[in-house]
Amino acid sequence: MARIRTIKPEAFVSESLAAVSLTSERTFLGLLTQVDDQGRHRDHAAIIAGQLWVLRPEHTPSEVETDLAQLADAGLICRYKAPDHKRYLHIVTWGLHQKINRPSKSRLPACPHHEVPAGVTPSPAETGFREPSLPSHGALREGARGMREPAANPGTACETTGQGGFKEGSMRAHGALPEPSVNPHCPDLGPRTMDLGDTPSGGASAHAPDTVSAKQLLGEYIAACNHRPPDAFLNHLGGQVRKLLDEGIAPAHLRAALERHRAKGLSPSVLPSLVHEVMNAASPATPAAHRAWTNPTDVVAAYGDEL
Repeated sequence: MARIRTIKPEAFVSESLAAVSLTSERTFLGLLTQVDDQGRHRDHAAIIAGQLWVLRPEHTPSEVETDLAQLADAGLICRYKAPDHKRYLHIVTWGLHQKINRPSKSRLPACPHHEVPAGVTPSPAETGFREPSLPSHGALREGARGMREPAANPGTACETTGQGGFKEGSMRAHGALPEPSVNPHCPDLGPRTMDLGDTPSGGASAHAPDTVSAKQLLGEYIAACNHRPPDAFLNHLGGQVRKLLDEGIAPAHLRAALERHRAKGLSPSVLPSLVHEVMNAASPATPAAHRAWTNPTDVVAAYGDEL
């Protein structure tokens, strides 16, 4: 059931809240009234939409999911999976800002990332997946340049790999993710694969290993920009990419739409329209074949009395 909570004046000058959209901020303030006395709640976009946006049906559960993803990326909430295989969330700074008089015991499982008792190490099954953060814009551009640099000694390049003596640069700083595998037949070529993360922070199901993830497409988008876009813009755009991938949109169509989106500097909300434009653009009409001019056989019939 909903509860009376405290909102401090400092909330309106919070840099963390300023990093998310206005709808995400409203969802966060609404969650304060819905979580239990330990700051916990079910991580279910449809349930939260029904509690907080019931009189605003235009703000759908899909958009609430985007709100939750932005709040998680900003560190305002933590989303976790419990041993019962259900997803939950909790307000990260709950204990600092809410003083509950005679709090009730929570019926929801504790967060394995922030509420683990001292001396207890959570098991991998309890902790679930923690999505790595996006690589920095500089690291992506350095990695892209490294992929175009020729090898110092072209004669040592492996012809069987088809790389033609080029070296593929790493796109992540050391320690950000486990080291990718290296081509055993030609160590000079460096890593053959890299993982930019394949599980969206919004809690959607993971893509198959042989597909392109939303995180990878967003990384390519950032690498092509002259300057890294604001985080609020990237969070919104990443949510759109995730939803389109979940619909089964081909990565090639998404890449083409993202390229148009970047070139035109448009809002993230227009990305579905650009995907539609890429997939269903009419092919250019075939021009009429050129026919050489010939004099008419019957001049009088062709020109009448005009000559």
